[in-house]
Amino acid sequence: MSSCLGLYIDEHIIKYAKVTKDHDNLKVEAFGIKFYEKVGDAISQIVEETYSQKTPISVNMSEEMYNYFDMFSLLTKNDLQKAINTEFESYCTDKGYNPNVFETRYAVVDSQLDKDKIKVIHIADNKIELNKRIQEVEGYHLINISPISMSIPNLIRIRKDENCLVVNIEGDTTITTIMGGKIFNIDILEEGSKDFLSKINLKENSYSKAYEICKNTTIYTSQGKELQVEEQNYLEDIMPILYNVVTQVNKIINSNTDKIEKVYITGVGALINNVDLYFQEYVPDAECEILKPYFVEKTRDISIKDYVEVNSAISMALMGLGEGVTGMNFKKKTLADQIPSWLKIEVNPDQSKKDRKNLGGLLTWDLGQKLDNTERGLVRIAVALFLLVVIYSGLSGTINYMMDQKDKEAQSSIAHTNSQIQLANSDNTGLRNGINQYNKLIAEIDEQRGVNGTKNAIPNLLNQIMSVIPESVQITSIQNTSDRHIVINAQSDRYEQLGYFVAALKNNVILVGPSLDEDVKTTTGQKSNGIVTIQIEGDMPI
Repeated sequence: MSSCLGLYIDEHIIKYAKVTKDHDNLKVEAFGIKFYEKVGDAISQIVEETYSQKTPISVNMSEEMYNYFDMFSLLTKNDLQKAINTEFESYCTDKGYNPNVFETRYAVVDSQLDKDKIKVIHIADNKIELNKRIQEVEGYHLINISPISMSIPNLIRIRKDENCLVVNIEGDTTITTIMGGKIFNIDILEEGSKDFLSKINLKENSYSKAYEICKNTTIYTSQGKELQVEEQNYLEDIMPILYNVVTQVNKIINSNTDKIEKVYITGVGALINNVDLYFQEYVPDAECEILKPYFVEKTRDISIKDYVEVNSAISMALMGLGEGVTGMNFKKKTLADQIPSWLKIEVNPDQSKKDRKNLGGLLTWDLGQKLDNTERGLVRIAVALFLLVVIYSGLSGTINYMMDQKDKEAQSSIAHTNSQIQLANSDNTGLRNGINQYNKLIAEIDEQRGVNGTKNAIPNLLNQIMSVIPESVQITSIQNTSDRHIVINAQSDRYEQLGYFVAALKNNVILVGPSLDEDVKTTTGQKSNGIVTIQIEGDMPI
């Protein structure tokens, strides 16, 4: 049997509910509300009153932000994660946000408009606000921080084909749209109970009294009785807010292509008498009712309305017990969270030896007394399992880190290869341009020289030059000044390449000196703007 203390922290008020789970049976062990000035003190009082010092705690987030992205359904999990991150970074760029300051989670649902796509419900919260919430519960066993919009449907047994809305009128109002049995959309209204409670508080000078007034206020429908003056004073604060909420509900219903069958009302607004009848008057096409936890039954001592009052806290407790949408926990797991509770050894000097041996206190001993053989064996098993968990966690972390590093190396190698391919393409283009230029020069020389033998010699010369010229050497001009005398102007960004070119002309007998006593002539290289230019003179061999 496991337990969880759910806390819904709102402005001036905390709702709490301690829920136990035994197989598929759920039970609310303790619940209530507490008004506060210092939230930390209020939480401490709740923990003491519910005996939850070691009980896991689940709380709501405070300032979450919702975005929606359409993705292709055939994407792998890794590709989907990368695509979502890219979309969110683009959104942050448009808004001028730094994406690194947000902690994010997401849920996926089928798109209603395109069967080949999925709809991503992306939720982000500022890490500073998350840390504030963690600090508020510091010193206790906090295991879950989730958005109330995703946890409140835990209170309903939703059919696979059900279409409904859950309208949670707390400080702010959240409207969770459920289509085909799955959460499909979240609408956040900045108007809610905080607005009319604050107005009544100004009149009564007591937030707790304002809350009780709301619980005792009755909305009279078009066929109801005449209101008293006192009731009119309170309703004039409440009704404008409710009207705005019900107007938004109608907009959501009308914008959906599939019919919305039910509207569930919960939160502080649900405590106002006849609020469901008021909704029904304005939303005639759907059945409107107060949201009651599906597993809670009427008892003589406690009315259903008392449970409804803490619906938000119950839903948070269910989230901590593993119910509802997975992957919505914004609380990062520490090593202590990963150790099963039955492995934790506690010192309890008041526990009898008989109690220490039963299964309920399997690993809780009085460490002030000598352990018997059975207890020592159980300690060894517990330590071995603990070490196994630690080693497994360490190996998993190491493997994940190595995989991430290899992935980064692969991406870097791919990028380098692509850049080299681009350079090769650029060089190929340059070579083709050079060939075209050489062909043009050949044509010009052939046109100037009318002798058949010379026509054959010039193309042969150019072909030979093409076969030996280095890639980094460029010929700017070739002149056949007289008979077989050739003057070549060449340039390069490196001296040695020009030297290599001149040597190749000599060694391959492409150019020779005017006589046996003379060699091919070259001018001293002139360097300008990083480019070295030389002039080469020689004769074509006979």
